[in-house]
Amino acid sequence: MKQEITNHVNERRDFLKNLATGAAALSLSIFAPPFNLSAAPSDSDPGDDADAWFNKIKGKHRIAFDVTKPNEILPFAWPKIFVLTNGGKDTGVVVILRHDAIAYAMESRLWEKYKFGEFFKIDDPKTKAPSVRNMFWQPGHDDFQVPGVGPVQIGINDLQSDGVMFCACNMALTVMSAVAAKNVNMDAKEVYKDWVSGILPGIQIVPSGVWAVGRAHEHGCAYCFAG
Repeated sequence: MKQEITNHVNERRDFLKNLATGAAALSLSIFAPPFNLSAAPSDSDPGDDADAWFNKIKGKHRIAFDVTKPNEILPFAWPKIFVLTNGGKDTGVVVILRHDAIAYAMESRLWEKYKFGEFFKIDDPKTKAPSVRNMFWQPGHDDFQVPGVGPVQIGINDLQSDGVMFCACNMALTVMSAVAAKNVNMDAKEVYKDWVSGILPGIQIVPSGVWAVGRAHEHGCAYCFAG
């Protein structure tokens, strides 16, 4: 228990450090009162589109998986399990990719260009080295194996085919892209635009991950912390 508390404190400290670094890179007008997300590098506030997107949730059995960091295959295996154990019918599933998990919302081109494996501390299960690809986008049939089950189709594209909805936190995209820009001596706005251009098909950008958690609750979704 003591170790878990220590880990939690360290993770929170790391996030606040990244947030502060990103704030400096952006001159952090976005955090000056009154708080205004539209002051971020995005060309428009994704809030309106995101509300319309949340209205698309269907099904009697609704759940939101809150993914804040890489957690092996669990953020993708659990939605699959939820759909399967509900008979594949009448389900509404939302996966919220925020904080360090936003890397999974982006195409492999960006993983290679910005060294996401190193930046977000994600190893490729095949090479055991920092990943230069998004292993959960269009994976091979045998890429993921579960003992007692065998190969499982838990790529983002596979889950989307099952009706699972994915969204990505715009605040994390803003802050983390600014940190990455500083690391490679690039303009924060240009890196942000590059990241947004590489968002995977079907993934909705939302104002923030915590905004999405709240909206999911308002739409009747149970909450599950997935990493």
